[in-house]
Amino acid sequence: MPSQLSLVPPPATRRPAPPALVVVAHGSRDPRALSTVSALLDRVRALRPDVPVHLGHIELNAPLLPDTLAALGDTEAVLVPLLLSRGYHVKRDIPEMAAASRARTHLAAPLGPHPLLVDALQARLTEAGWGGTPHRTSAVVLAAAGSRDPDAKADTARTAHLLAARLGVPVIPAYASAATPTVQTAVRTLLARGRRHIAIASYFTAPGRFATECAQKAPWIAASPLGTHPSMAQLLLHRYEEALTAAAGPILASA
Repeated sequence: MPSQLSLVPPPATRRPAPPALVVVAHGSRDPRALSTVSALLDRVRALRPDVPVHLGHIELNAPLLPDTLAALGDTEAVLVPLLLSRGYHVKRDIPEMAAASRARTHLAAPLGPHPLLVDALQARLTEAGWGGTPHRTSAVVLAAAGSRDPDAKADTARTAHLLAARLGVPVIPAYASAATPTVQTAVRTLLARGRRHIAIASYFTAPGRFATECAQKAPWIAASPLGTHPSMAQLLLHRYEEALTAAAGPILASA
């Protein structure tokens, strides 16, 4: 009688863990900023529980980005700036910190411009009371932090254009510092055009001094910062996946 061979299934092949997602926030002295960013990261984790999600700050708050990268060792990570446009931090600070670490890092694009940001901006305006006024008397000032980098200003202007197309009213980008026009100047410009219902759209990722100062200049309503809106978590993951699949995505390794 032939012997029976026991059939032993081959060992299961483990899929490699996905690269870590490191959200790079600017940092703020306002304690609301850190709590908001932490809550946003919890939303990201809920959407992708398989992805290790970490936080690193450029300045002012712990953990600082170099410390976060040091804790990751030589593992692979995608750095996603929690920043809304190109500028010095995206072009210089983050790449330099990444290059100085042992981690094998991919650098993602900043969050803006992108239609998901327009979704969040529109939702925040609606929460503040947008709607119900005639389009011919309504307008929006898109209040941003500001930068001396012309690419940053171009990115913010693109978001203003997308928001104007969505709402069907004029949207003027304005800045809290380092660029013009100021929020107050933009409001005066729209008032001179006969726009009486002028809303401030807060183009900030979290509460802070600049967001508060801009909101105080609102002649009508002021929206809250983008914060933990679901579109923000979706956009962070989109930039993460985009960086991983980009054909020209560089990997920066220590020498």
